[in-house]
Amino acid sequence: MYGKSPTCAVLLFCIQLTVVWHIAAVEVYTSGVVEAVNGTDIRLKCTFSSFSPVGNALTVTWNFRPRDGGPEEFVFYFHEQPYPPTAGHFKNRVAWDGNVNRNDVSIIIWKLQFNDNGTFTCQVKNPPDVDGVIGEIQLSVVQTVRFSEIYFLALAIGSACALMVLIVIVVVLFQHSRKRRWTNRGHVAVETES
Repeated sequence: MYGKSPTCAVLLFCIQLTVVWHIAAVEVYTSGVVEAVNGTDIRLKCTFSSFSPVGNALTVTWNFRPRDGGPEEFVFYFHEQPYPPTAGHFKNRVAWDGNVNRNDVSIIIWKLQFNDNGTFTCQVKNPPDVDGVIGEIQLSVVQTVRFSEIYFLALAIGSACALMVLIVIVVVLFQHSRKRRWTNRGHVAVETES
């Protein structure tokens, strides 16, 4: 038994695998599900983290899969500079809104249409980090935005503030009226004694 034990070899292999996995993986973060009104513009946010420093080899690819099926379509490409589509559904409707030095590879889509319903994918490669999960955003283009929890929360907070202001006004008016009555009683008492 002059070699390494099997336990030591397995442990060494696991450590190497962990180091290699960390070096080769790019993590992509997106908002997941987004709802927007037809005819408006939207920013599709995509950020990433990489164990390698961001360099000139970084590439970003945005694609689109329609909700009703059909072929995947190219949306946007970035490699040292933005490359918007020159043909297709997104021609003249997509702009770069990212900053790779801040790990942001977001885009803006102008003039949303109902046929923009579907899944947008954001893939980032930063060699040697080339593997990783592709970020997805499920976009729903609607006629009007539904009444969400944020609107309900804003309405509740606004109503509570208005109620507090109303209570303060009532208390101040009551105190002012009470003070006035006491002042009038004092004048009446002085006149009676005279």
